[in-house]
Parts: sequence; C-alpha cells; structure tokens
Amino acid sequence: MFVVLSGCGLSGPLAPVTPVAGTTSTPPQKASAPRITAPPVSPPIPPGNVTAFRCGDAAGGASGSAKLTGVRVAAQIGFDRLVLQFDTRVPTYSVKRQAKPVFKVGPSGQAVTLSGASGVLVQVRSASASGTYSGPTDISHPDYQVLVETKLVEDFEGHLSWGVGLTKPACLRAFTLSDPARLVIDFKTP
Repeated sequence: MFVVLSGCGLSGPLAPVTPVAGTTSTPPQKASAPRITAPPVSPPIPPGNVTAFRCGDAAGGASGSAKLTGVRVAAQIGFDRLVLQFDTRVPTYSVKRQAKPVFKVGPSGQAVTLSGASGVLVQVRSASASGTYSGPTDISHPDYQVLVETKLVEDFEGHLSWGVGLTKPACLRAFTLSDPARLVIDFKTP
C-alpha cells in the first residue's frame, strides 16, 4: 500500500517560470511609494474659559433661570467628567468639596450616602429639572477612577443640587460651554 501526500506549501526555492509560447513576460517591479497620505490633524483646542485643575471649590455661571435637560458622566484620559446641560444658559452655580459623600436630600434634610470616600456638592441656583429632564437621577460608575456615583439630591424652589461620590478627594476644574449650555466639572484622576 502506498500513500501519496500532496500540499500547497513550498519547501524549497522557487523554480523560474518559463513563459508560454506566444506570451510576453514583464520583469517584476518594485512597489511605488504610498499614494494616499493622511491629512494633517490639528489637536483640539479647548474653550477659552477652561481653567487648570484646582484643589478647591469653584463657582460661576450667569444670572437668570434655566431648565436642566441632560446629565452625563464620562471617563477621559486624566479626568472623570460630569456634565449638566441646560436649555438656555448655565445659571449661577457652586461646586463645593466635602470630606464625606453624605448629602442632605431636599427640604426634608434626610441624609443620603453615596459610594466613595469623599464628596462634592454641585448647587445650581434658579434652575429646575422638573418637566425637562427625564433621565436617571442616580448614576453609578464603580469602574471609574474617581467619580463613582452622582445623584440628584435637590430640585426644590429653584434650587437644583447634585451630590457626587468620589473614591478619594480630587482636584477639579469647572467651566461652562454654550450651544448647548453646559456646566462641565472634571475630577483629576491619577
């Protein structure tokens, strides 16, 4: 009994190809340089009112009232971000650091404890979420480096407050953007 093995692989050097009668063969040519070049990319330019990270409280905003329309959190390279979006403008706000992630809920004064070891209270004056914001009011991200939870703790008589639970005290920066109006708070990560 004989076994015949055949394969597609090459085990030795290639033999020269003999042209078939009546055809011409062109010698191999080197590849040309790349014909497509990537366009130059400019790094993004941050808005003019972006401040450096500070290990302290922040405040700002404009006079007038507004309605909350969106809340987002995101992990970025170098910081975790909280964004509060408004319909017309970013009203007067304050961002206050605190030793524990314990916050008073609305006019009842009951305490709520968020995840984390420290906290930040974001208060917006002349603002409301009632009727314009239908998203989550308790956002948890235990996989983020610093910002692990944020919760709506007050929406009463023009006072809107969000508690933020952090894994540890963190330096922050707060700034506003327009079109749409947003309050952006970044928490520096290690």
